[in-house]
Amino acid sequence: MQHLSQSPTDPGFVQDPYSFYARARAAGPLVHWDDYNMVCATTHEAVNTILRDRRFGREAPEEMRPEIPAHLAPFYAVEAHSMLELEPPRHTRLRGLVMRAFTSRRIAGLKDGIGELCHELIDAFPDGPFDLLDAYARPLPVRVIARLLGVPEEMGPQLLQWSNAMVGMYMAGRTAEDEAAAVAATEDFVAFMRDYVEARRSDPHDDLITSLIAAEEDGERLSTDELITTSILLLNAGHEATVHSLGNAVKSILEHGMAPAGDAGALVEECLRYDAPLHLFTRHVYETVELFGHEFRRGDEVGLMLGSVGRDAGVNADPDRFDATRQAPVHLAFGAGLHFCVGAPLARMEMAIALESLFARCPGLALEEVPRYADIYHFHGLERLRLRR
Repeated sequence: MQHLSQSPTDPGFVQDPYSFYARARAAGPLVHWDDYNMVCATTHEAVNTILRDRRFGREAPEEMRPEIPAHLAPFYAVEAHSMLELEPPRHTRLRGLVMRAFTSRRIAGLKDGIGELCHELIDAFPDGPFDLLDAYARPLPVRVIARLLGVPEEMGPQLLQWSNAMVGMYMAGRTAEDEAAAVAATEDFVAFMRDYVEARRSDPHDDLITSLIAAEEDGERLSTDELITTSILLLNAGHEATVHSLGNAVKSILEHGMAPAGDAGALVEECLRYDAPLHLFTRHVYETVELFGHEFRRGDEVGLMLGSVGRDAGVNADPDRFDATRQAPVHLAFGAGLHFCVGAPLARMEMAIALESLFARCPGLALEEVPRYADIYHFHGLERLRLRR
């Protein structure tokens, strides 16, 4: 297995990680990324295989779990109830209860409201150059999720602030200041959600929080702590990824002169393939297993290069070419297997409506400056997206 070195905070990598991914795929389905001291899967076959193999999972083996520093305890107390971080049987129970509330009917019921919200935001665009992230990509998903959960939309800026601080815990090169901000945001967010959940217990509404409270399977219900964590997870995961997906999508469309025409759903898939919002996820190994010529042992950690998958020529022809009309682009932007993103249908619908609305209303949209990506790996999104109409 080849060893490769590439700092995730190197400015060149931040602006173009795909050159490194190409080098990694050329080295084989598995490489050792020295900067993370971790074996990483590079190809669609390797990433997809490990995502679906139950000998790999999100939770570290119990005897190998590191001790949580006292100053980070509030953050990881929330993580302890996150289905994103859990394995069966707890994951099975949590996901089953959440899916009873997070139904296709509820998601479909948001469609008209998303369209109206898109037009409201576009109506407010300034006449001169503006940042699409601040004017459109950030407020749209947070207001959609606020409506879904049933919390006041005017809380949007505060929810954004908490979300941005908390996801700082997942970024390469986080600092003590980042950790302190994440913990403070976690404590404030938990306190807000605890009050809101208790209010909904005594005053039910037609919203997701009320449905989560009512969800029951085999006599099991979500605890208050599980409800709080699930609500926070839906906001943080759904918002952060959607902001980056929308920003990256508009950048790709404008840079390649391919205004949306025809199937918006197919365009969304091509955008997610070409420039995904999440580039690296990890799994822990539960038992000795040999894959792709490498023996994994219990306790090992493996990185999954989600950002590399869409550029794999083994599943996408001419993968470095953006093609808004590409048929059936292959990617793993939403993961695969047990932990496939529960919000994928909402994210896909939201992106399709947002892109259709934006380019229908602003057909002359153009880049005002060369977009630059933010140093936020393993997320992959823009610092800003300055446009003119």
